Amino acid sequence: MTNTPDPGRVVIVGAGQGGLQAAISLRQEGHTGPITLIGDEPGLPYQRPPLSKAYLKTGVADQLTLRPESFFEKKDITLRPGLRVDRIDRENRQVVAGFEVLDYDQLILATGTRNLRPPIPGVERALGLRTLPDARALRDALDTPQRVAVIGGGFIGLEFAAVARALGHTVHVAEAAPRLISRVISPEMSARFRCLHDSLGTVLHLGNGVSDVSGGGLVLSDGTELAADLILLAAGVRPNTELAEAAGLMVDNGIVVDTRLRTEDPHIYALGDCAVFPDPATGRPVRLESVQAATDHARAIAKTIVHDAADPYAAVPWFWSDQADWKLQIAGLATASDDSVPVGEDTVLRFAGNRLTAVECINNAKIHMKARRLLAQPDVPTRDMLARETYDLTSF
Repeated sequence: MTNTPDPGRVVIVGAGQGGLQAAISLRQEGHTGPITLIGDEPGLPYQRPPLSKAYLKTGVADQLTLRPESFFEKKDITLRPGLRVDRIDRENRQVVAGFEVLDYDQLILATGTRNLRPPIPGVERALGLRTLPDARALRDALDTPQRVAVIGGGFIGLEFAAVARALGHTVHVAEAAPRLISRVISPEMSARFRCLHDSLGTVLHLGNGVSDVSGGGLVLSDGTELAADLILLAAGVRPNTELAEAAGLMVDNGIVVDTRLRTEDPHIYALGDCAVFPDPATGRPVRLESVQAATDHARAIAKTIVHDAADPYAAVPWFWSDQADWKLQIAGLATASDDSVPVGEDTVLRFAGNRLTAVECINNAKIHMKARRLLAQPDVPTRDMLARETYDLTSF
């Protein structure tokens, strides 16, 4: 019989989907010791992705809750909502929150990200969309006709813009980059989403950032003035790394972890949006802003803590975005310099040299699932192999 190490007390800082999944997975893997899940927001853990989509349409918050209160009692997980951790005492293995001190044997940091506030005069007038209170404020504002301006043409900004247009509001989107979602998707797919938002009636201002936010709206870099009653700031996020940095852990655009998602302190792990880890395909450091990555990280960390699993984290990243009646799904991870091969009207394959790095598709779940399976194989089909089959993934 194999003896597994007793991981003892586990404290998880961050009660989003990644932190909650870590607690769930620890119990599923057989951990019997105390688990404490700390969140700085009040209430039960909830889903964030629907905040910019379904919630703005329905305003029903109950559907966002991930687990009822009874779940935590049944699984013997101590949930501490509305508690902010001030510091980590690595020497004594303690986290300090106000006047409370919590001991840990293993610590998981799932601190996530916060909205980036660029140095634009008056930007404090803009609303954010990160938390349920943020979404409630926007939802209330959208109950009456509004002139809406969005700062940022990424996923959150465009998801919000699509909902606002569907509700009958006038919408302008200002994006400093020359194309939409430029950090994440191919130029070809970006062009398709530009056509979508043009067709919805959203007015796009590309390559034209915001220089000022006034009480009456926005002033763009070229001097254009946009009148707006409601302004959403969706110009990116920054990882919450202050706790880790103050504790002396390595931070570089996120909390740096190894292939087992462990920091240089063997008793501290990090997951999700705040973690920088080696890309399984290339070894380069990456940080993923994805719920799926956070939950995959959580499952892997639980196996390492409970079973001392030595396998490196190797899950294929995938992402999605719902905009109007289009669902964009991405399997894999491409860089801006990767080549693009459009396939039909709804799919783009990305390549780094001869290596398939990602597959982007619109409303094509079959191709998306096929891409995830292919990218998870030890021998991923090469560009040459795919070209011989006219880039038809279903041939493999």
